Amino acid sequence: MAYVVTCPSCGNSFDPGESIRDQVQKDLRAKMVDWQKTKDDEFKKKETEFQRQLQQQQADAERKAQLEKQQLQKELEESIRRSMTSDYENQLKMLQQSAADNEEKLKEARRKELEFLQKQQELLNREAELEINMQKRLLEERNQLSEKIRKEEMERNQVKETEFQLRLREMEKQLEDQKKLAEEMRRKAEQGSMQLQGEVQELLLEEMLQASFPFDKIEEVGKGVRGADCIQNVRNQFGQECGRIIYESKRTLSFSNDWIEKLKADMRSLGADIAVIVTQAFPKDMDRFGEKDGVYICTFAEVKSLALVLRNALIKLADSRKSQENKGDKMVMLYDYLISNEFGEQWKAIREGFMSMKLSIQRERDAMEKLWKAREKQLEKVLLNAAHIKGSIEGIAGTDAVNLTLIDDTDPLLD
Repeated sequence: MAYVVTCPSCGNSFDPGESIRDQVQKDLRAKMVDWQKTKDDEFKKKETEFQRQLQQQQADAERKAQLEKQQLQKELEESIRRSMTSDYENQLKMLQQSAADNEEKLKEARRKELEFLQKQQELLNREAELEINMQKRLLEERNQLSEKIRKEEMERNQVKETEFQLRLREMEKQLEDQKKLAEEMRRKAEQGSMQLQGEVQELLLEEMLQASFPFDKIEEVGKGVRGADCIQNVRNQFGQECGRIIYESKRTLSFSNDWIEKLKADMRSLGADIAVIVTQAFPKDMDRFGEKDGVYICTFAEVKSLALVLRNALIKLADSRKSQENKGDKMVMLYDYLISNEFGEQWKAIREGFMSMKLSIQRERDAMEKLWKAREKQLEKVLLNAAHIKGSIEGIAGTDAVNLTLIDDTDPLLD
C-alpha cells in the first residue's frame, strides 16, 4: 500500500514518491549531524568548566593549606619564642594533629577529584549510549523505509500484473464476442429471414422516394410501431403541404386481404389522402397494378411511376382548391401590394443588393487578375534564374549529373 501525504492547506492527498523520501532522509541526516554537533559543543563546554572548577578547587585547597601551614609555622615560632620551655610533647601533638588535618583535607580533595572523574566518565558513557541509540534508531528507520519501499514496489507490480490479467481477459472476452457475433451474422445471412428482406425493401422504398421527390418529407415509421411503413408528405415548389400518401411494404409469397383493411384504418388515423401497398404477390383477382377497395396495389418496380402520378394529382388538387379561395379579395390585395410603397422599397432594396454584389464581384475580379499578373511575373523570374543555374551546373557536371528540372516539358504553364 502506497504511503499517502495529505496537504494541511488544501486537503489534497498524494504519494510523496522517491524524490521526497530522499529529501526527508537528507533532512533527517542534517538534523542528526546538527544535534550531534550541538551535544559535542555542550559536552566540551561542560568539560572545560568542570576542569576549570577542579583546578580552582585544587588551587584554593593548596593556598588554604599553605596559608594554614604558614599560620601554624608562625604560631609555632611564636610559641617557641614565647616559651622555649613549653612542653615538647604538646608541640609534637599539635604538629601531628596539624599533619592529620592536612592529610584529611588532601583526602577530601582527592575524593572530589575522583567524583569529578566518575561524573565525567558517566557523561561520556551517556554520550556514547546516546550515539548508539541514535545509530540504532537511524538503522531501524532505514530498514523500515526499505521494507516500505519494497512493499510498495511489490504492490505496484501486483497492480500491474492484475491490470495485465484484466486486459488479457477483456481481449479474450472481446475476441469471443466477435466470434459469436460473426457466427450469428453468418447464421442470419444463411437463413435469409423474410423479416430482413422486408426491412430491406422498406429502406429501398424510403430512399427511392426521398431521391425522387426531394421537396417532399419522407417519414419513417419505426419497427414495432403500429401504422404504415412509410409516409410521404407531398409539398409543392413553395414548400406548402398538399397531401399525404402512406405506403405499406410487403415481401411475401401470398397476398392477404387483411392488409387492405389495416391500411385503410391507418389512412384514416393518420389523415392521409392515398394509401399504397407495395408487394410482389397480388390478390387472386389481380395480375398487375391496380386499385382495390380504395387502396392502390403495385410492385416495387411500379411504385416510382405510381407515386409520381399520385403526387402530381395531389398538387394539382391542392392548387385548384387554393386558387378558388377568396379569389376576388386576393386580386384586390395583390394589386394594392404591387402599387404600394412597401413593394417599391423591397424591390429597390433587391436592386441595390444586386448592384452591390455585381460591383463587389467586379472589384474582386480586378484584384485577382492583378494578383495573378504579379505572381506570373514572379514565376517567370524564378524560372529564368533556375534556367541560369541549370545551365551553369550542366556546363560543369554534364547534362545527366543532376536533374534540376522544375516542370515537365508537357506542363501547360510552358505554353
